[in-house]
Amino acid sequence: MYADAAARLRYLLKLSRPRFWFYLAGPVVVGVAFGAASVPELFRPANLLLFGYFLIPANLFLYGVNDVFDRDVDEDNPKKEGREVRYDGGPLVPAVVVASLALGAGTFLLTPRVAWPYLAGFFLLGAGYSAPPLRFKTTPLLDSVSNGLYVLPGAAAFALLAGDAPPAAALVGAWLWAMGMHTFSAIPDIEPDREAGIRTTATVLGEERTYAYCAACWLSSAVAFAVVDNRIGVLLLAYPVVVFAIYWSGVAVDRAYWWYPAINTLVGALLTMGALTRIVPPEAVLP
Repeated sequence: MYADAAARLRYLLKLSRPRFWFYLAGPVVVGVAFGAASVPELFRPANLLLFGYFLIPANLFLYGVNDVFDRDVDEDNPKKEGREVRYDGGPLVPAVVVASLALGAGTFLLTPRVAWPYLAGFFLLGAGYSAPPLRFKTTPLLDSVSNGLYVLPGAAAFALLAGDAPPAAALVGAWLWAMGMHTFSAIPDIEPDREAGIRTTATVLGEERTYAYCAACWLSSAVAFAVVDNRIGVLLLAYPVVVFAIYWSGVAVDRAYWWYPAINTLVGALLTMGALTRIVPPEAVLP
C-alpha cells in the first residue's frame, strides 16, 4: 500500500513539472516585492498562502488539465520519456485537478476585489488553454497570447499588497515576456505537433521564424518594462540576447529549453532584490 501511494506521489510530482514551479510561484514573489510598502507587509500570511498555492496546487491544476486533454498527442512526444510523464487515463489526475481548482477558490478569500480579475483570468485561461471547446493551444497566436496566464498570479499578489492594479506597462511587458517564453518552449514540439496534426504558432512559423517571433516578443517586453523603470528594461534585454545566442551557436533547442528555469529564476531574483531596495535601502544594511 505504501509503495503504491509513493508511486502515485512520484507520478503527480513529475506531472506538476517541478522545474517549472517558479513560473507561477515566482511572479507571486515579484508581485509581493513590488506591492509591499514595508517589511511587515512582505510576510503577511496571505502572501505565503498565495505563494504556496501557486507553487504546487496551481501547477497540478494547469498541467493536469493539459495532460488529460493531450493524452493522444503525448503518445509520440519525446519530452514525456524522461522529465515528464504521460497521463495513464486513470481517475487520479482528474480528481487532483478538481481538488486543486477547489483549493484555488480559496485564493479569492485571501485577496481584495481588485485582485479577483487576475485570479479569474488565470483559472479561465489555464483551463481554456488545453480543454475544449476553446483549446487555445491548437490555435496559432492564441496559444501564445493565452500564456499571459503565467503573469496573472504576480498581478494578483501586487494587487493584494498595493490595493490597486499593477502599472499597465508592467502588465503588458510581463504578458509579452510570457508569450515569448511559451512559444520558445513549443519549438521542441514542432515535429511531434505537426505529426499529430496540431497547429500552433511554432508549427505555422517553423523553427527559424519562431526564434525571430520570440526575440520580437522579448524585445517588446523590455521596451514596455523600460516605461516603468529603465533598469528593468535593460535586465529584460537578456532574453532577446540569449535567444539570438542560442540560434547563432547552433545549440539544440531541446537542450536550451531546460536552461530557462534557471535563467528565469535569476532574472526574477534580481527583480525582487531591486524591488526590496525600495523598502530597505542597501545603505541601511551594509556596513
